[in-house]
Amino acid sequence: MHALEKATMRRVILRLVPFLMVCYFCALLDRVNVGFAALQMNKDLGLTPAMFGFAASLFFVSYFLVEVPSNLALQKVGARRWIARIMITWGFVTMGMALVTGPHSLYVMRFILGAAEAGFFPGAILYLTYWLPSEYRARILATFTVSIPLATFLGSPLSVTLLELDGLLGLKGWQWLFVLEGLPTVCLGIACLFVLTDRPRDARWLRDEESAWLVGRLDEEAARRKPIGHISLWQLARNKYFLTMALVCAGASATGSVLSVWQPQMIKSFGLTNLQTGFVNAIPYGIATVLMVLWGRHSDRRGERRWHTAIPLLLAAFGLSYLNLTGGIATAVMAVTFALVGAYSFKGPFWALSAGWLSPGTLAAGLAGINAIANLIGGGLMVNVVGLVKDATGSFALGMLPVAALDAAAAISVILISRAHAREAHAAAQPA
Repeated sequence: MHALEKATMRRVILRLVPFLMVCYFCALLDRVNVGFAALQMNKDLGLTPAMFGFAASLFFVSYFLVEVPSNLALQKVGARRWIARIMITWGFVTMGMALVTGPHSLYVMRFILGAAEAGFFPGAILYLTYWLPSEYRARILATFTVSIPLATFLGSPLSVTLLELDGLLGLKGWQWLFVLEGLPTVCLGIACLFVLTDRPRDARWLRDEESAWLVGRLDEEAARRKPIGHISLWQLARNKYFLTMALVCAGASATGSVLSVWQPQMIKSFGLTNLQTGFVNAIPYGIATVLMVLWGRHSDRRGERRWHTAIPLLLAAFGLSYLNLTGGIATAVMAVTFALVGAYSFKGPFWALSAGWLSPGTLAAGLAGINAIANLIGGGLMVNVVGLVKDATGSFALGMLPVAALDAAAAISVILISRAHAREAHAAAQPA
């Protein structure tokens, strides 16, 4: 590796990635803490499993509606100001969750929270593509998205510990959870204004030769032909690559969303206390945190995306299906671990593949659209399905089977669409 490249990328990665990981950690913590709040809140507010599932899913409905406009706004006004706006807004809304008094106020606040947070994840992915050449993306995006399992790995014991504040200053434990986990997000949003820089050419913390090298490399990559060229939003919405990648992402999104919402209650159903539930719940996420980084690095070393995206989806499908064959907590935790390792190891290779297929003109809308549709299906629909199945059958495991089927369909889809792209690229390369 050229010395200039090595020095530049080290400086970029150390400046941006750790800070964005901390921001995303808070995003995930504020999104999934409702699963732990439910251990107390559901009884206080009189929520049935179906009502709680509906409340949890409303986050993803507003998220879907606002995500693409949010990413387009980021592209227009700059990541520094827009990511700061997102974080400050959702931090205050998370703290406001402590004010809910019943199912209807919970529905409203979850809907507002989804709108407030919409755009952060695809915005961060888009922002990183402004700074990362393609050969760095899978490993760095895997490292960035490690915040997802890490948020639950660390957030599980943190959240159940905050529940122990029940009664302090007249507040319930679940109210303290929302207040104390929302406040750091507001502080980090303010810090964005000082840490982030919109583009490499604006980075005063890069030397002139480093900035010139990085801008040149990224401009060279942007000029290469992409499967999805510069097209309108309506054309993008009908593009086979875009729609397939949204379906593929929906599988992993459904697995992560469903388990983040329902897993604490599922684990507690084995007779554990709230505190025991938090620590046991953290185990699968700790394992997924390590393996997803290793899988992203392996994808970069091999320069391969298709199978590195499909295999984790098949593992997730197996894990969720295996839940129906378990009888004890040890095998249930093992099945959930398989599912979460698959769902999170998928992310680095998948987002590197998606970013590589989108042209610069469609990158902002494309990444946001893929993530929005995936969250609507994975969170908005599947979280509800599990709640309805649990109400009807008394079983969490049966509710996971539709998600397992979606994972399997997603794995097959990414294999087929990648083969189609390879054939089209080969045909285009042949002389007329």
